[in-house]
Amino acid sequence: MALADFSTYKWMNEGNIRFEDDAIILEATANSDFFCNNGAIAEEGLTPESLTNAPFFYTEVSGDFVLRVKVSHDFRDTYDSSSIMVMQDLTVWAKACFELTDFDTHAVVSVVTNQTSDDANGCNIDGNEVWLQASRSGNAFAFHYSTDGIRFDMMRFFNLPVGETIKVGLLAQAPTGEGGERIYRNFTLENRTVKNIRTGE
Repeated sequence: MALADFSTYKWMNEGNIRFEDDAIILEATANSDFFCNNGAIAEEGLTPESLTNAPFFYTEVSGDFVLRVKVSHDFRDTYDSSSIMVMQDLTVWAKACFELTDFDTHAVVSVVTNQTSDDANGCNIDGNEVWLQASRSGNAFAFHYSTDGIRFDMMRFFNLPVGETIKVGLLAQAPTGEGGERIYRNFTLENRTVKNIRTGE
């Protein structure tokens, strides 16, 4: 069953959104993120603050699903990202991001949070757009990415202690900057079970 009736969607940290043709344009607010710091402090560079204030446009999904969407933005400030997120609550969640990293690359990045957040940079991507996918099979989840919308490669496989129904949707973040538009195209969200959670198919 497709779940793209946006009249059923809700906000956590309400933001600005508009719909144009096949695009969903979500505005990231300044200094907004989802990250639960484990307390580590860096002598140099940026240590993410503990924040749960980024606009999250979501629906509640019961059981297995596959979310797929093409994301883009203008990569102005470090950690700017168009992201997708799955969430049980504010201490149990995970996100897949297309991000301007602190290495000045455009990369697919994942964060998995169970009380505290980890942070895993994936592949660098040429250009300003990429496809992201999130899938669930029981309490197993996977994030995949694609440069052409056809072949999807795994960026993360993980488990979360979640219930039958969780929040699933779009996240717009700007942890260090002034914010801006995050663009999502060709959005699909289906209640279905993938045959292989690692391949995402």
